Amino acid sequence: MYDYCIIGGGIVGLATAMALQERMGGARIVLLEKERELARHQTGHNSGVIHAGIYYAPGSLKAKLCREGAEATKEFCTGNGISFETCGKLLVATNDAEIERMESLEERAQQNGIEYTRLSKSQLRSDEPNIAGLGALLVHATGIVDYSAVCRAMAERIEVRGGEIRRGIEATAIAEEDGGVRIASATGRIEARRLIACAGLQSDRIALMAGLSIDHRIVPFRGEYYVLPASKAGVTRRLIYPIPDPNLPFLGIHLTRTIDGGMTVGPNAVLGFAREGYPKGSFKAADVANMAAFPGFWKMAAKNWRSAITEFANSASRFRYLRECRKYCPSLTIDDLAVPQAGIRAQAVMADGSLVNDFLFKQTERMLHVCNAPSPAATSAIPIGRMIVDRLLDGAPPATERSQSLHGTHAQLHR
Repeated sequence: MYDYCIIGGGIVGLATAMALQERMGGARIVLLEKERELARHQTGHNSGVIHAGIYYAPGSLKAKLCREGAEATKEFCTGNGISFETCGKLLVATNDAEIERMESLEERAQQNGIEYTRLSKSQLRSDEPNIAGLGALLVHATGIVDYSAVCRAMAERIEVRGGEIRRGIEATAIAEEDGGVRIASATGRIEARRLIACAGLQSDRIALMAGLSIDHRIVPFRGEYYVLPASKAGVTRRLIYPIPDPNLPFLGIHLTRTIDGGMTVGPNAVLGFAREGYPKGSFKAADVANMAAFPGFWKMAAKNWRSAITEFANSASRFRYLRECRKYCPSLTIDDLAVPQAGIRAQAVMADGSLVNDFLFKQTERMLHVCNAPSPAATSAIPIGRMIVDRLLDGAPPATERSQSLHGTHAQLHR
């Protein structure tokens, strides 16, 4: 009998295990991951950005968690010998409408206490000669890291402190009883007094398996991006992001440096036909049937069909994709976009078709299911883990704090 069982070996599950060890020293903890390696899905396909939190409403939970998370991530990396770089991010305005929205972001940066510098057109050109725009906000604290390396260090810490991590163990049944929770798998049964599920792309299925009633489903969105050739790896010194459009559900294509010295461009955001299918054209009948049977999927599609058509068109045509890229970086050519890669984001969709852009929990006496951990969950993982443990042990807060973004689901698609 374990004291706590955690399902999910991504960064949120690992951070939760660490937080349990901090608060409940000596507790018997087991973490189950269905893959043979940790961080195989959303975390392992993440862009590697340490976000500063400029987008979030002042005083909101997401703004608080992002600031704390960025600091905690950098501190953890420093303490564990993990390379990271605080290279900064430029939010670039390319037309007059974006200049106006940039001014709103500037106000948010001031209210959130985020250090930034506003650049004119000439200053932008001086700072980044290969980037075109009418102006930009330079967010100094944004950084880059390899989150898979962070997860490996987290796992080592958990195991050194007596925690157990079982890889290749997939839950096949979950039953809550008076004395605890039973988790069945192909290799046997595991019993724990309490269960925390941080299952990401499979979170709704795990909740249903545990007998919970939920009014949402996970809809996978593919974030297709390109790794630029070595000759273009130094095209910018910083990350280059668009000014968010409040009428679009996702952020848009941007340039991202990676900690290994590479450069990616993307992602777009297209509906996925397999929750864990990364090659282009991936299709899994069970995943598609699950979407099609959920009324909220069709309501979401009806609300967002215009942007969906645009994203599918960009996915089908490299020339359209290139046109989006060249708004910011005119020197890119079609040859720079070779073989697309992809990550998949677990987008929770409610029965009314709305996209969940906040934390979504389902809790019973002995279980806590993290049904949605909003972006930037990787940056915020360490304080999110502590929040999950507090919620499990102390109960739900008296009032749910809703943290509204500048627009819809603005945050970067995990890849």
